[in-house]
Amino acid sequence: MDFNLTDQQREIDAGVRRICADFNDDYWTDCEAEARFPQEFHRAMADGGWLGITMPEDLGGAGLGVTEAAIMMHAVASSGGGQSAASSIHINLFGPHAVVVHGTPEQKARWLTPLINGDQKACFGVTEPDAGLDTTSISTFATKVDGGYRVSGRKMWTSTGQVADKILLLCRTTAKSDCRKSTDGMTLFYTDLDRTKIEVRRIHKLGRNAVDSNAVFIDDYFVPDEDLVGEEGKGFYYLLDSLNPERVLVGIEAVGLGRDALRRAADYARDRKVFGRPIGQNQGIQHPLAECWTNLEAAYWMCLRAASAYDAGQPCGAEANAAKFLSGRAAFAAATQAVLTHGGMGYAREYQVERLFRESILPRIAPVTEQLILSFIAERVLDLPKSY
Repeated sequence: MDFNLTDQQREIDAGVRRICADFNDDYWTDCEAEARFPQEFHRAMADGGWLGITMPEDLGGAGLGVTEAAIMMHAVASSGGGQSAASSIHINLFGPHAVVVHGTPEQKARWLTPLINGDQKACFGVTEPDAGLDTTSISTFATKVDGGYRVSGRKMWTSTGQVADKILLLCRTTAKSDCRKSTDGMTLFYTDLDRTKIEVRRIHKLGRNAVDSNAVFIDDYFVPDEDLVGEEGKGFYYLLDSLNPERVLVGIEAVGLGRDALRRAADYARDRKVFGRPIGQNQGIQHPLAECWTNLEAAYWMCLRAASAYDAGQPCGAEANAAKFLSGRAAFAAATQAVLTHGGMGYAREYQVERLFRESILPRIAPVTEQLILSFIAERVLDLPKSY
């Protein structure tokens, strides 16, 4: 078993870091303070060819796997931008996967090429306020009409909705009560996000304010037939293709954020002198930081193990969920310890760790809670009875 990255993977890491180096702490502080989408960073990543890393080569993408995407996103998140940087390009890597697998050649050319080139942005319209993680209970409904569908409903926590051109929209086309299985009767669309006809209301939140999150209100919105992905009624199953990659990417982004926080804490501990000696000389500072390193290291390799299994076509549900679980906790612990290591200055925006701390809670919550991950592993790995 080889734990070394390939030459290509090392080149991916180095190339992404070169772009990230052009966006310093002041840039991310300003984006956060102004709640401004990092357009310049997004453009730079597009110009570098990185937004198509997992996309088909015949459309201008690189056609690489989740492992390479994970290495790229780790470099992004660990280079100072944290969740704000990662979330600005994250959906390009997993969100359109249903289109890659189930879209027609015409749809792929029409939809994926602008994403790869950075000319369009997309958002993910799945979560609803009254359904949460119980996706089968969504109520947004698409009614068939001549030439398309009329959609009404509400979506929640839709990231990049303020700047997105397109929305990947999951709707019911058959009521849950009329379906043989609760996962049937849901249909996936990829369509224009016309904010003159759809209300996209920004949610004011704790962190990652450079990338907006929104409540979306849809009332009798027309979606043409050509924006249907695959077959009607099979949308839920199409989304399953992207769930494990999403967990891997969220996990390794968390590791990147945690490693950045840990680096900042170690730098400060070497430089800060109290009572005539660096505070990093004290085991009370050393040991918590060293423990953070061990947890982040374990989480990193679990992410790559899950990604490698996915790329090899092997089952990886437990590994992907475990990767997200371990990474979220390790990142939160590292960011917390970074603030504590800085003492009072950890509360100051100047040192950045307070921003990373606020962002570090996110991968513990989304896209799936720790409790559901543990229930999944208990059921699927330990063969325990389903608890919900």
